[in-house]
Amino acid sequence: MPIVKLKHQSRWILGALAVLFVGWLVFTFATNQNIRWSEVAHYLFFPKIIDGIWVTILISILATVVGLVLGVILAVMKLSHNPVLNWFATLYIWFFRGTPVLVQLIFWYNLAFLFPKLIIQIPFTNIGYMWDTNEVMTGFNAALLGLGLNLAAYFAETVRAGIQAVDKGQTEAAYALGMTPGKRMTKIVLPQALRIIIPPTGNEFISMLKTTSLVYVVAGNDLMTNASQIYKQNNLIMELLIVASLWYMVMTAIATFLQSKLETRFGAEAVRLVRKPGVLTRAVDAQKANAAVKFDNSTDNADSALSGKDHS
Repeated sequence: MPIVKLKHQSRWILGALAVLFVGWLVFTFATNQNIRWSEVAHYLFFPKIIDGIWVTILISILATVVGLVLGVILAVMKLSHNPVLNWFATLYIWFFRGTPVLVQLIFWYNLAFLFPKLIIQIPFTNIGYMWDTNEVMTGFNAALLGLGLNLAAYFAETVRAGIQAVDKGQTEAAYALGMTPGKRMTKIVLPQALRIIIPPTGNEFISMLKTTSLVYVVAGNDLMTNASQIYKQNNLIMELLIVASLWYMVMTAIATFLQSKLETRFGAEAVRLVRKPGVLTRAVDAQKANAAVKFDNSTDNADSALSGKDHS
């Protein structure tokens, strides 16, 4: 018997309305007389913009590395049986997650108000080094420090979830082999946890690419900083913002492609252990569970009825 395909007329109507709305939005934006698209094309590959892109990528990579290293250390400290280390890691995560990134960037950039000189010295000796804080805490360094320390707080929770996702039997086996806690962590737990931790790192890096736009408040010479410096001179605000947005979208697209490769490499099942299912997924799962319960109850009732008939 031939199977008749459903036409889904409402689906087609909604899709057409969505396409029309997006088309109208793009047309309105593209034909806006107040946007000089020739200037957008002119500044798209402007040397100062290209320099800002490289600085943005460099800050994103270095801040992510700082966040990864410090996040792993914090996660291990939080899972430690040492209450002092656990308390310190919890306090760090609470502080940096509770403070806006913008505030942290401005704080590090103005650190000289608190410490005009940075001194590293061997106690009770005159051996050491001293730096002028204003010279050390440039916009780039303040951005790197602020973004890296902030990311570490979030990444610590990701690493903690990855470590706790490792089967306890692996830990017990390591203990049975006589491994020390440090060796167990580095040889057994972390290598397995990294399969779960690495893919979400792509999300953190993509988020970092966009978060670097905040660096312009400390003049970190990133893409947004250079774009703002140009439009403050020629007043082409919208045109330079469009240029910056286009480059952010390009960088995000490349990072998303690399993230998909990471997820393929390390397995979707491992990724799903870290990522919680979405609202729709949870709703569908709940409906399936309710349907399964109802089916079981109806089956039990039917069996009871049949058994009653047999007795009768």
